[in-house]
Amino acid sequence: MGLKWTLHGREFTNCNCAYGCPCQFNALPTHGNCAAVVGIQIDSGHHGDTPLDGLRIAGVFSWPGAIHEGGGEVLPIVDRRADPAQREALLRIMSGQDTAPGATIFNVFAATFVKAHEPLFSDIEFEVDVDKRRARMRVPGHVEQRGEPIVNPVTGKEHRARIDIPDGFEYTLAEMGRGWSKTSGPIALEFNDTYGQFCQLHLCQDGIVR
Repeated sequence: MGLKWTLHGREFTNCNCAYGCPCQFNALPTHGNCAAVVGIQIDSGHHGDTPLDGLRIAGVFSWPGAIHEGGGEVLPIVDRRADPAQREALLRIMSGQDTAPGATIFNVFAATFVKAHEPLFSDIEFEVDVDKRRARMRVPGHVEQRGEPIVNPVTGKEHRARIDIPDGFEYTLAEMGRGWSKTSGPIALEFNDTYGQFCQLHLCQDGIVR
């Protein structure tokens, strides 16, 4: 299966679905198609002997229908600070290699792509606070993104809701929020006040580390 790896960090995902995202419940996407912008801060991790601590990765994704129906495309984005060994390691993890079949979201998604654009090596400005449900990401010239809490339409107070997936391949518990994203380049997207997901990631070649 390849080298063993771990990735422990924090993620913010903004997709084009309504709050809650039907995909989380094995239902069809809100508008019939799926697109998303994802940022990940790696707090600690390794791929074999290659350390990944402190690096960031991101991705822009688009599918013509539901994810499981395939036909998707992806733009992988890797932290410019990564050295050649780290770049190769991150791209192997992000493309689902060195991973048990179906064990991680990277591996599952990889099976649904018909086009993987050339990786972008760039500065990734990314801040995420899972508990406060706030995030901001900027990839100069390519991505502008922010995440915020859902707000009660009557009281204006922040609304907290979570999704618990005990047997998931991405997270076990995610905080729900909302997000705004705009991308340019090979996959041009724009979301305004749509599904936002904040979560801790702790993955390895066999799936979620428990």
